[in-house]
Amino acid sequence: MAKPDIQQVKQRFGIIGNSPDLNRAIDIALQVAPTDMSVLVTGESGVGKENFPQIIHQFSHRKHGTYIAVNCGSIPEGTIDSELFGHEKGSFTGATGERKGYFEVANGGTLFLDEVGELPLSTQARLLRVLETGEFIKVGSSKVEKTDVRVVAATNLDMITATRNGRFREDLYYRLNTVPIRIPALRDRKDDIPLLFRKFASDCAEKYSMPSITLTDNARQMLKDYYWPGNIRQLKNITEQISIIEQTREITAEILKLYLPANEVGLVPVNTQNNEQKNFNNEREILYQVLFDMKKDMNELKKIVHDIVAGNMKAADIVSAPAINKSDKVLTPMVVNANDSNAVTPISIKEDAHTIVPKSGIADVDIIEAPEYEEETLSLQDVEKDMIIKALERHNGKRKNAAQDLKISERTLYRKIKEYNLENL
Repeated sequence: MAKPDIQQVKQRFGIIGNSPDLNRAIDIALQVAPTDMSVLVTGESGVGKENFPQIIHQFSHRKHGTYIAVNCGSIPEGTIDSELFGHEKGSFTGATGERKGYFEVANGGTLFLDEVGELPLSTQARLLRVLETGEFIKVGSSKVEKTDVRVVAATNLDMITATRNGRFREDLYYRLNTVPIRIPALRDRKDDIPLLFRKFASDCAEKYSMPSITLTDNARQMLKDYYWPGNIRQLKNITEQISIIEQTREITAEILKLYLPANEVGLVPVNTQNNEQKNFNNEREILYQVLFDMKKDMNELKKIVHDIVAGNMKAADIVSAPAINKSDKVLTPMVVNANDSNAVTPISIKEDAHTIVPKSGIADVDIIEAPEYEEETLSLQDVEKDMIIKALERHNGKRKNAAQDLKISERTLYRKIKEYNLENL
């Protein structure tokens, strides 16, 4: 069978845009569709990953079979195994009857596992077995059952980092990632942004029987320069907001600016970013980097003070010591000799009493010995635990609101609370 035309596929599945990266992703999906290879669709939240499993299913020999889409992040950890693999009657409290899982129901078809990176490790082991052998065991059963399911997974996580941190099994990652499909972010498809805006504006006008809104040249450029952290989903929401709220149908840059938030994480114009700057995915990464920098600065300062007290550095070395912080100011522990403005005297710092004394130059002052220098390490677990505690306190223990505040799924928050023994908060 000849491979379908990409433009026809776009029309069938409502995909807007002519970005080379987007076309490449569609082409890969069409090429892999006739096979039974596992596919991993990656990309930021809101880029439209859900379209690609449907493309793969519809152009495969399984198109007449069952297609099931499962959001792994929305299913509680205690029931995810039952949902995917089924359970026997009486296997756990509330199991009043036998239940078929998605792998059994979708036999001969396609199973789309969205947010696969949120699966618990125990479920990941079960999933790996299904992918490798086609076998699974229901919860509460000892009977091995067979299934013939094509698995397509999707995630917005950095899976390499997740495997390194032990959050995702490395063997499962490579098994799912047989064929990777990367969906570009909206900011990487600048020329597609006005096309999508026009489509959403037209749909909204038709739905509510009103004239469609249009953009001036300046507004169109502002739309293309925006960072779009929420990608297509955010663009659609803003387009519908403007269509409903604004009376004028021609949208200027001044009007558009009112609807583009400027105080959210990651919301900066694309054309003002420095290529050498580090991009941060969320608030926690920024906090971690700040804490690491602060800890590094403190450790370097402690080491210099220790070397001064131990006699390993001279005054001349202190003056030429490298900067401790990231600014142009040099933080050097020294005092100026009152009798000679050009002379400097190394100092010893006692942290508990905040006492500063010169190492030499004043005969009747005892030198306070600095403690042995030990480099302290910053635990990401401690930082994460502290952030969870503060979020729960801010929202009076309401876990749903705390999860939204932390930009993580509610199930992930429940797992972290259990991991850090925070159930009593």
